[in-house]
Order: sequence, then structure tokens, then C-alpha cells
Amino acid sequence: MLVRRNVIAWAPAALVAVSLLTTSCAGQNDDVSAPKSTASASAPHGYVEGAQEKAEQQSRLLLNDPGTGDTRVLDLITGKAHRVSRTTGTTELTTDGRFGYFHTSGGTHVLDGGAWMVDHGDHVHYYRASIRDVGRLPEGPGARVRSDAAVTAVTDEDGRARIYRRAELEKGEVGSPRALPGTHAGVVVPYAEHLLSLTNNGQAPAKLAVYDREGKRVASPDAACADPRGDAVTRRGVVLGCADGALLVRETDGAFTARKIPYGDDVPDKERATAFRHRPGSDTLTAPAGERAVWVLDVTERTWTRVRTGPVVSANTAGEGSVLIVLETDGSLHGYDISTGKQVSRTKPLLTGVSAAGTDGSAGPAIEVDRSRAYLNDPQGKRVHEIDYNDNLRVARTFDLDIEPALMVETGR
Repeated sequence: MLVRRNVIAWAPAALVAVSLLTTSCAGQNDDVSAPKSTASASAPHGYVEGAQEKAEQQSRLLLNDPGTGDTRVLDLITGKAHRVSRTTGTTELTTDGRFGYFHTSGGTHVLDGGAWMVDHGDHVHYYRASIRDVGRLPEGPGARVRSDAAVTAVTDEDGRARIYRRAELEKGEVGSPRALPGTHAGVVVPYAEHLLSLTNNGQAPAKLAVYDREGKRVASPDAACADPRGDAVTRRGVVLGCADGALLVRETDGAFTARKIPYGDDVPDKERATAFRHRPGSDTLTAPAGERAVWVLDVTERTWTRVRTGPVVSANTAGEGSVLIVLETDGSLHGYDISTGKQVSRTKPLLTGVSAAGTDGSAGPAIEVDRSRAYLNDPQGKRVHEIDYNDNLRVARTFDLDIEPALMVETGR
């Protein structure tokens, strides 16, 4: 969570009193809604109207079958799968930790997963509330959605960006967005109460620009990024994928700086990192490095490691000394020691009929990682596997479903 220096109109989730009303879609949710009341000066620290604060992480998996449109929210605390409204033709499912974004040809459907966390740096608040539909964003396939506590930035395929008020989404409304000027070569990323963008103005490479939330350019650090693809927000700053490596953008005392993290060698386009995956809060990123290897970027040390594997379907890691988890085309999860590249663990085959991922990392099943477990969706088997990555990739639980969960994201982290 970002430390706020100025009071602005678009307040963060932890400070905005939102009324999370039960809708028809959330009617099957067994959550006990928090009693409605009026927040006052005596409200406890971290109070959010309409939500229940919990002592532990309230993780939920959002699951979708693009063919039938069937969608479920799997509560990892209770083990119950909640039936929600159908979304057909989903080409991609993404999340910002609370909301699920179902990208379709007709726009992007927004679902409030009803679980989220607020990180204050020295402590964390965990919340749960009713699951409900929010609405639809006009941007469809190819749209990239990035959020912070106050705003959600949506960049379409043509590089146009709109900024939505987070408080409106939390109320169950899409609201009216503000257009961000210019055309953006990469995704617009909210960070440190500002908006980061790579702009090219018809020229290459793209140049880094910093905007305030009103859309005014306030800084132009001397940094460039050729063919930007892939991004991630970490505690060390924002990572932007470039043709020759990555650009790390940081804010310190209101000043923005950028530093290149080069691969060190020439990397063919088909082997560069273009889609990062990591555990939220971790500074260790993963990305496919072609079909038979995985890139691991240590943001703290600012180093790349290329781990040779079998044919890669998907990969992720919890970071901080944990194994690199790779789903390979044999249907098994393989654990690799990142420092040595040696395989140290392997499961029995868990999936069948899987194929190697594309360079964007979006094809095939996904591996979601949180602070204690990893999750692997099995569309053909109609289930999700929970993996204890600290115990030789032991299968801790298996959740049987009544849909084919081809797309999966985790919220509540």
C-alpha cells in the first residue's frame, strides 16, 4: 500500500466507507454481511462500512469457462464455490487483488470478488464482503487494467487510457472515467499517487512519463524502453519489460528515477520476458523464456536468471528463497532451485492435454501463489489443486467443481 502524502478526493479503500449491498448474483454467498451503521469519529482503525475485518487472509479464486460462460468464486477459507452470473467469450481474466476483470469482445465485465487486503507497511488489514457484479468497462480484448488504492487505469489496444475512480467500483458502480492525454506505448500503471506511462509519439523507443491523477504530466525522467511489453508493481518499484531487459521505476520523496536492468546478452524476441507473474508483495518475478526455460528477475538484486526447464506451460514463485514452480507439458509441477537451476521436487501428473505457453504467458492453466500455498486450475478435470510449495509441492487439497475452470485468478491478497 502506498503512503499518502496529500489528501485527495479519490480516497483509498481502507478510508472510504462503502456500502456493499447484496445483489442477485451475491445472493448465494454465505457471507454474513456486516451490520449497516454510520461511520463516526469513534470508528476503529481500518473500519470499512459493510465489510468484515478478519485476522487472516481471505483468499478466493475467480474461475471462468469461456465456452459456457459459467463462473464461480471459490472461497479458500470455507471451500465453498459460489455461483455468479455467466460471462461468455472471456479471452482473458485478470485481477487487481479484489476485482476480477473478464475481457470479452463486448467489453470487460467487472466482478467484485468480495475479498481484499490493505497493506499499511507495518501491518495489514484483511476484509471480506459480499460477491457482486459491478458492471462493464467499454474496453474489450487487449485492454490492460492496473489499479492502486485510489484509481483504476484501463489502457486499450490503441494506447488510449481512461482513469476510473476506485471508490466508485467499491460502491458497485463503474462510474465516469477521465481520459489520460496522449497515446501510450505500454500499459499505464498507477504508482506512488501518480500514473506511469511509456509514450512514443510515433517514435521509438518509448519514453517514460509521469502524470498526476488529473492527467497532467509532472515529470519526464531520462529513460527509454524499446518495445515495451510486461509490467509488475513490487515493493522496490515498478518493473517495465523492454526489448533489452527491464526498466525499474522508483519514487523517493516525490522524485521519480529509472534504472535499466539489462539481460546482459542479446535475447531473441521469442525468448524475452513479456508477461511477469509473481506473488503479490514479492520482489521476485517470473516469465517464460521461450518454450524450455523461465526467466527469474530478482528486483532487489537487479539480476536476471535463466532457469532451463522442460517445455513450459506456466510458472510462478513465492520468491524469498522459495522454489520456482513450473507446470510442464507432462502435466506435472516441477520445483527448481533458482540459484542453481537444479530440479528439487516434482509432483505426479496432475493435468492432461496441456501444451506449452505462448510468449505472452496467457495460454494454458495458471499457477497462482500466495504466502503459504499455490493453486493450479485443471480445466479437463474440473478441479483446482492447492499446493504446499514449502513441502516438496505436496497436494494439500483438491477442490472439485461443476465447471471447467479454464481461467483463474486469486483475490484477497
